[in-house]
Amino acid sequence: MALHFDQTEFDARRDRLTIEMAQRKLDALLVFAQESMYWLTGYDTFGFCFFQCLVVKADGQMVLMTRSADIRQARQTSTLDNVVVWTDRDGANPAAELRNLLNDLDLLGCRIGVEYDTHGLTAKNGRLLDEELKTFGTAEDASAIIPRLRLFKSAAEIAKAEKAAALSDDALDAALPLIKQGGDEGAILAAMQGAVFIGGGDYPANEFVIGSGADALLCRYKSGRRKLNKNDQLTLEWAGAFHHYHAPMMRTVLTGKATKRHQELYEAAYDALVACEEAMVPGNTFGDVFDAHARIMEAHGLTRHRLNACGYSVGARFAPSWMEPQMFLAGNPEPIAPGMTLFAHMVVMDSDSGTAMTLGRTYLTSEGAPKPLSRHGLDLIVR
Repeated sequence: MALHFDQTEFDARRDRLTIEMAQRKLDALLVFAQESMYWLTGYDTFGFCFFQCLVVKADGQMVLMTRSADIRQARQTSTLDNVVVWTDRDGANPAAELRNLLNDLDLLGCRIGVEYDTHGLTAKNGRLLDEELKTFGTAEDASAIIPRLRLFKSAAEIAKAEKAAALSDDALDAALPLIKQGGDEGAILAAMQGAVFIGGGDYPANEFVIGSGADALLCRYKSGRRKLNKNDQLTLEWAGAFHHYHAPMMRTVLTGKATKRHQELYEAAYDALVACEEAMVPGNTFGDVFDAHARIMEAHGLTRHRLNACGYSVGARFAPSWMEPQMFLAGNPEPIAPGMTLFAHMVVMDSDSGTAMTLGRTYLTSEGAPKPLSRHGLDLIVR
């Protein structure tokens, strides 16, 4: 089987989940998030674009209900030995078939948690599910249980993150020689993604972000390519991905000469990232990390040019995003603890002058200061 962890690792994850379920007095959990299924069983597919559900009972028993196209995928990539198929046909209601499965599992009248907050359960399918459950048992939103368990990485998961970070570094190394006057964004992207693949990595859970000139101020991927000018700015946000574990990085690279405004924004981004590192320690919260970023940006007079979040937890993720739910934003009470992999990004976009500057990398938290997972420094890169 194509498993990336040993059985003891999966057993430990299942046991952690059943303890949480017991505390919530849940008789079963309906798992719809693909990353939750992967974390629990190794099941690896993009078939979550259709209806599928992993049923986890309080005693740890698991049954996957999926489509016929994914039955072999489940057998080949997961620890699951109980996989049932709902039948594709015109007018099919897989939620009704799931209710029948729950009935077969003696869950009638039970308390059932549901992972609602996921791209693996569309609003339409969620409405179908609620209709089936309203006369079957007591359903409640249990979306946060597994994401919080996944926040704390095991030694085996940390090894995956470190490999992903090495691939992120390889991608930057591949890009830098191409970032020059006349350099083509398409060639830069190809070199970066190629470096990840050559290193044994995966497609990332979302597209790499690339934009130059005016598009350097964008924080999302968009279609369309251009070539770099003699004095240009190129914003890149990318992630090495290894066995679906991500380690993002973010940089704005300049060609030619750095303008005075670029230098000012870089100094602010650098100071803010250092402040975030100092705040990224046990005893502080995710909100404290954001506050450190916001304080420095305010001191540099850049409050209206910064974002309202400055990073997030990362791990094993599937499309459409490599972001985990826990974010560095104002008021987030989630405590910083050892064994987290966290991406901090300083993004300053001055639309008045058309100047972009970003700086970001992934960290592993510890009992003390966090460890940067990138081998690259934080100097302003001018090609």
